[in-house]
Amino acid sequence: MRILTRGSLQRLLKLTVVLGSLWMVLRLGFPEKGWDPTYILRYSWLEYTDADGSPEKVCNCSAILRGEREALEQAKLLTITKDFHKSVQIPDEYYINATQDCSQFKLSRKYLPFPLSQEEEDFPLAYSMVVHNKVQNFERLLRAIYAPQNIYCVHVDNKSEASVFFAIQAITSCFENVFMVSQAVNVVYAAWPRVQADLNCMADLYNASTKWKYFINLCGQDFPLKTNLEIVRKLRSLKGANSLESETMAGEKKWRVSNVHQIVDGEIKGIGKAKEPPPFNLPILSGNAYIVVNRGYIRSVLEDNRVLALIEWAKDTYSPDEFLWATIQRIPGVPGSRWPNHKYDMTDMNAIARLVKWQWHEGSQGSLEAVYPECRGTHVRAICVYGAGDLQWILEQHHLFANKFDIDTDPIAVYCLEKYLRQKALAELL
Repeated sequence: MRILTRGSLQRLLKLTVVLGSLWMVLRLGFPEKGWDPTYILRYSWLEYTDADGSPEKVCNCSAILRGEREALEQAKLLTITKDFHKSVQIPDEYYINATQDCSQFKLSRKYLPFPLSQEEEDFPLAYSMVVHNKVQNFERLLRAIYAPQNIYCVHVDNKSEASVFFAIQAITSCFENVFMVSQAVNVVYAAWPRVQADLNCMADLYNASTKWKYFINLCGQDFPLKTNLEIVRKLRSLKGANSLESETMAGEKKWRVSNVHQIVDGEIKGIGKAKEPPPFNLPILSGNAYIVVNRGYIRSVLEDNRVLALIEWAKDTYSPDEFLWATIQRIPGVPGSRWPNHKYDMTDMNAIARLVKWQWHEGSQGSLEAVYPECRGTHVRAICVYGAGDLQWILEQHHLFANKFDIDTDPIAVYCLEKYLRQKALAELL
């Protein structure tokens, strides 16, 4: 009996997809514009097409990504049309019902059934996903980053509505490599539980598999700017280093770590007491909640006595997620870390972890003060919620992910981005 090698099995799976695509073509009919012999390979059932029936198909995504004015104006008009927004919304109950048949759910939603390359299969990733609402946002994010060789931990806020929890639980139950965190917490904005949610997923991911190479944490309003293959190649190029914002803390932020804070009635508040200095005289660096770090960094978070002491010290500070990971990144001996000297500071624009447009850093093109162009969507807590008009610019950036996207605000931005990424991923397959 001949034993199939991994490579042979992968080729067999791809052949199965091609044959499946041929069956779909014969069943559904050839494209309206005529049949191209490469159609079966290039446009299989894995590609997102207008035939999927999505309401956003009325938009010309190619023109939007090129920044064409007419296409952007049409998209902007649709985003303020109530009937269009209503047609796009998918209720939580849909996911609960649709996942009763997991095979059909994954097929209809076009989740990738196999690694698209040996390179990706040999470089699995671990994701933490912290969410509290907007199931549709979460599911489209999961679909965009899903690959069977990766592993995903999902933390749903304990305060979330029951429909949100059960819908996400139903979705995760359809995948062997996607699971709910073993211990969920009540997340409080700018307080320690936001960090604890990621810590719990870090521990679960670390114990669940020894194969993954890098850890990336996400929230429900993130979306990738790169295909999985592009992410893998970016991470390989780091050669074991981490990539996250880590820089000298501005003076106006130091109150966050010099005063004791506690959760009172569900909100973080100062109690008028000064904090003791950090352990081991560690310099506290400034950063943000989102990181791209190697497995050794996560091991340090879970086991290094210096890091464990820092974690305990940070539990009564304000917004610890905006300094903890940045500070750990500068502790000597942590795998992938950098020296604490300010010459090794890294801004959010230089790190690849996350692209965020802060309102006070926006400006007109050519402005010496501006960090990036003006937001083409809306703002929430001074952060740009991207619109379709932002896509051309954000796809030019080197970041792996961007925040924020919101289907309730601009579904077209998500639709065109996910369609672009899937087409690119399948083009890399050929």
